[in-house]
Amino acid sequence: MKTRRTMLAAVLALGMGVLPAWRTGGAAAEYEIDQSHSQVLFRVKHMGISTVTGRFRDFSGTIVYDPQNLAASSARATIRTASIDTDNDRRDAHLRSADFFEAEKHPEISFTANRVRAASGESFKLDGTLTMRGVTRPITLDVERAGPVRGPDGRERMAFNATTRLDRTDYGLTWNRALEAGGVVVSNEVQIVLELAAIRKP
Repeated sequence: MKTRRTMLAAVLALGMGVLPAWRTGGAAAEYEIDQSHSQVLFRVKHMGISTVTGRFRDFSGTIVYDPQNLAASSARATIRTASIDTDNDRRDAHLRSADFFEAEKHPEISFTANRVRAASGESFKLDGTLTMRGVTRPITLDVERAGPVRGPDGRERMAFNATTRLDRTDYGLTWNRALEAGGVVVSNEVQIVLELAAIRKP
């Protein structure tokens, strides 16, 4: 696992054309999510046999990271619901409708986290709340950190890769259709994958 984390950091650094500038100390710092180098993805089973992968194109957020006191770390993020994209215009229009996200009435999905636990090396669990379609529920992200590195512009960057699973019906996304052979069109369980690059604020 340690080798995997080291390789992850090295790949991040090489992709930016720089070498890692590791820090061994320092106080809490605030980082802004770099949308152009980040992805907010979800995966859900379709008809029980295939997987549809989608993404949200428009999002923003900040991460406060304190290497000396992880308990003081926090995160906030906002996703524009209408920016959903599954590479299928008809399906995306359905997902924006009242059957699913009801994007006109609920234009944003928000996440707030302020508790870090079970930290081990560059990995930790981040507890917070997710608000979607007007429903707020607790959620936990499994996070792996990489960096920091310093980019060509001199600014410090870090990466936070996170995963979790949720039941979409907990947030009022209950539309489904039964199949003649059994099962349903859309799984209730959704996997969330966040691949976030963040730039340290001055």
